[in-house]
Amino acid sequence: MPATIKSGIITLLHTCCGAGILAMPFAFKPFGLIFGVFIITFCGLCALLGLLLQARVTKYIPQGSNASFFVLAKEINPNLSVVFDIAIAVKCFGVGVSYMIVVGDLMPQISHVFTENTWLLNRNVHITLIMAFIVAPLCFMKKLNSLRYASMVAILSVVYLCVLVIVHFIAPSQEITELKGEISYCFPKDEPSPLTTLPIFIFAYTCHHNMFSVINEQTNSAFHNTKFIAIYSIALAYILYIIIGCSGYLTFGDNITGNIIMLYPKSVSSTIGRIAIVFLVMLAFPLQCHPARASLHHIIHFIGKKIGNETNQVETHNIANIVNASAGDSNITLTTQTSATEDDTLLAEELVEENSSKQPEVIPLKGKRFVIITAIILIGSYLLAISVHSLAFMLSIVGATGSTSISFILPGIFGYKLIGSEYIDSDESGEVIPTKTKLFKMLGLCLSIWGLIVMVTSLVATLIVGPSH
Repeated sequence: MPATIKSGIITLLHTCCGAGILAMPFAFKPFGLIFGVFIITFCGLCALLGLLLQARVTKYIPQGSNASFFVLAKEINPNLSVVFDIAIAVKCFGVGVSYMIVVGDLMPQISHVFTENTWLLNRNVHITLIMAFIVAPLCFMKKLNSLRYASMVAILSVVYLCVLVIVHFIAPSQEITELKGEISYCFPKDEPSPLTTLPIFIFAYTCHHNMFSVINEQTNSAFHNTKFIAIYSIALAYILYIIIGCSGYLTFGDNITGNIIMLYPKSVSSTIGRIAIVFLVMLAFPLQCHPARASLHHIIHFIGKKIGNETNQVETHNIANIVNASAGDSNITLTTQTSATEDDTLLAEELVEENSSKQPEVIPLKGKRFVIITAIILIGSYLLAISVHSLAFMLSIVGATGSTSISFILPGIFGYKLIGSEYIDSDESGEVIPTKTKLFKMLGLCLSIWGLIVMVTSLVATLIVGPSH
């Protein structure tokens, strides 16, 4: 795809529009229509700020390196890279599970059009068959170039869903009219805490893990150019979510459920929509499995390296004590340790050079570890998908953890730590930090604090209360 602003917008918009769009009308339920519109607008602005902060901090990437969370984390604190891996693993794994929940929701409805067989109307049967014969083989592929056309299917599926929701809102059938519940314009009574569905709004805007890739592909990666990618992609997603969210909620009121397309009566139009979405999530699952597997591999490697370093330090300390205890060898030990320290320092300095002959290679993910990690992801996803029936609940958990980390907390930390760092000695040099730079820096701090608050409160509310289904 050509490296243009338009291609970047399409990439981020495709990343945003996933399973979360099915639960968008349900997210309005504990807020009511007016406050639902307000909160979806506020979450969109927060997501936009996160993308703008990512675009701003790319100027602090070391020369010759591509922009990425990993490179930026190393600029602040190398240990942050594993935090990002955990966030990516949680989000991608949770999104994969939500895809299989969608399969379990829709496949029985699709099958019911063609058969009355009880076995074929069982959600767990469909999840098992699709996981075993379609999803698993695709996940064990090392290259997924053949799935690059899934983005076109995704966009067409979302457009079709949008049209379906609008048409049924404007001209509802008698069956839909009978399903309609009470519509609340302000906070409704007898509903769970709004914190239980707030993460669904955050999840819906999460495209931040692809922002740096989009920036790297641009011929002009300056902030004044890349900011338009963030603005237009979030604006388009906002319009789409407002249309589907408001239309869907106004159609069904407080009888809305976590997957809106399940509520539409049996018809050719609704069946086509369900088939399109099932096809979308089947092909999209491997695209979530790959980054989740890579992140788990990085986490395992990071932990192993830490344990290995601690073991080496203990062994070195023990050897030094033994040698120091030897009579008459104190001078030799001192010389040996000094030489070793100098050699280690030289080696450490050489390893930071990207083209050093002693630069350690990236450990590839292959062999038994590749198979084991993939199997763990598939088995874990399968067990959760057949156990959890609520798409809204899964999206709330993922939104409260992975999405807030990727969209708010990490971009906010990068912005606060890096933006304006070139003026660190401004007091001595007499330079004045520009007002816009100060503003972005403080907005980064506020965004990360807000992300932490949302993560803790929403996760607790979801686990204790749970979104009604």
